This record gives sequence, structure tokens and C-alpha cells, in this order.
Amino acid sequence: MQTKLTLRLDDELIRKVKRHSAKSGKSVSQMVEDYFALIDAGKNANGRELTPRVRSLLGALAGSRLSEDDYKRHIEAKHR
Repeated sequence: MQTKLTLRLDDELIRKVKRHSAKSGKSVSQMVEDYFALIDAGKNANGRELTPRVRSLLGALAGSRLSEDDYKRHIEAKHR
């Protein structure tokens, strides 16, 4: 179920976010959703804290047609 959420943000920040949204091809709503998902994903499966760089990558491929198998094939080809 999706629910509407109203955010109050500085006008300049909104302009920057919309520019970034257009460049990335991801809606502002999707960017906010991805960010909120990071809050819940602060630790990895081993219970260790993720570094800020790794956390920033979480959800980067969400909605793409790439799979883990695609990535494995890429790595195998890269290291031949």
C-alpha cells in the first residue's frame, strides 16, 4: 500500500533534488523511499555496521533489470 507524504523543504533544495531526479531518471518519491530504506538497512546480514560508502550504494540498482547473476557474469568476464 502506498500513502501520500507531504514534506516541507527549502525551495533551493527542492530545485536541486528535482535536477538530480531528472539526471538520474529516478522520481523524487523513489529517491526519498530509497533514503528511508537506508535507515532500516544500517547493518548488514552479519550484524556489523555498514560504512557510509556502502550504505550510499544500497538500492542503487533498485528497479533495474540487472540481477546478481548478471553481476557475477560481469566479474567472471572481467577477471579472465
